[in-house]
Amino acid sequence: MVPAKTFYIETFGCQMNAHDSEKVIGTLIARGYTRVETPEAAHLVLYNTCSIRDRAEQKVFTRLGNFKRDLGNGKVFGVLGCVAQQEGERIFERAPHVSLVAGSASYTRLPEMLVQLEAGNRRVTGLKLETNETFDTPLVRRDNPHRAYITIIEGCDKSCAYCVVPFTRGPERSRTSESVMAEARRLADQGFGEIQLLGQNVNSYRDPSAAAWDFATLLARVAEVTGIRRVRYTTSHPRDFVKAIVEAMDRNPVLCDHVHLPVQSGSTRILGAMDRLYTRDEYLARIELLKTAKRPYSITTDIIVGFPGETEEDFQQTLDLLDRVQFDALFSFKYSPRPNTAALAMPDAVPDEEKQRRLAIVQEKQRSIQIRRNAERIGAVEEVLVEGRNQALGQWIGRTTDNHILNFTHSDPAAENLLGRYLAVRVTRSGPNSLVGESTSVV
Repeated sequence: MVPAKTFYIETFGCQMNAHDSEKVIGTLIARGYTRVETPEAAHLVLYNTCSIRDRAEQKVFTRLGNFKRDLGNGKVFGVLGCVAQQEGERIFERAPHVSLVAGSASYTRLPEMLVQLEAGNRRVTGLKLETNETFDTPLVRRDNPHRAYITIIEGCDKSCAYCVVPFTRGPERSRTSESVMAEARRLADQGFGEIQLLGQNVNSYRDPSAAAWDFATLLARVAEVTGIRRVRYTTSHPRDFVKAIVEAMDRNPVLCDHVHLPVQSGSTRILGAMDRLYTRDEYLARIELLKTAKRPYSITTDIIVGFPGETEEDFQQTLDLLDRVQFDALFSFKYSPRPNTAALAMPDAVPDEEKQRRLAIVQEKQRSIQIRRNAERIGAVEEVLVEGRNQALGQWIGRTTDNHILNFTHSDPAAENLLGRYLAVRVTRSGPNSLVGESTSVV
């Protein structure tokens, strides 16, 4: 019999989900729970889910079935996150061994839900989206000792035809600038040198307090906090990406040289069908803000191929956009229908084999772009934050300010633990997805 107040949590999805799990873990520990490393050792088994990908819900039920088969009775199971919000109480019907179903908008009620579970209630829900709250808590248990996430805005008011996020995360709710700044200062005092601001659309941030800061103002103020060495943010929506954001980044080198700006398609016609709220030319105007800025920025993006009605001409416009922008990296996906989205009713579905062909072409084109762009960095000296160690290769793993992975050796093979240090690294080799170098100094 495992102790009653032990828990195991498994997380899938984006950085928002990862940070949500940090908040859930902090809340559990504050209530006297102990985290364990395996589901076998836990009394409470939590599964924090993502609904973005195709068949996400089926994968969740398969995993829940595996939990039931492998772990047996006597445990309490909970489903959190986007699939929990999407499927709701249907989860209890399909997986009767589940006792908790809670979406991310309900996590402020987690202590109350835990009381119900501890009292023996085996059908506890947290599924309301009608809230003005954000999950703002000082009880976060940080997984990374050097980088910390701060959620500044939750939910989404956009209505992209393919996206389930507004349904699973609710409407946009921004935290007050005062609470964000207080958390940033607290993290700096605790020794975190890198901060990443999170939201479904971070640049839609609107301070609900009397200060009325916009995202550019918040970004600049966080970068001024003593002790913070790097500030990142994700994800941006092109409609709300304005010149003031680039100007704030130009003024303060603490703001990292990287922008993730999802375009999804290079075709204005498809962007309209997706309800993305901008045209190809308007997106390229945002890119021009970055290309003509005072310092170079790494630009990454997302691409969806095979959206309903996408013709070969539309697809060629996406390939042309890749050539024109020269992204440093991209995340590419085949369109997959998701519940509660407008695209479900759209005609002219692209066959899966054609989606796969287009995806392969996009990925190969981007690979060639990255090979060339990374090769241009050979000989450059980059500042990296050391994030890990590859013992097999005898290399440290660092990340540059523009979000490139740089694997490197140190001049002293017996060097002390370099994790969390900032080093100057000379790039000696490159590949499509990373750089290789040598380091001799601490920055």
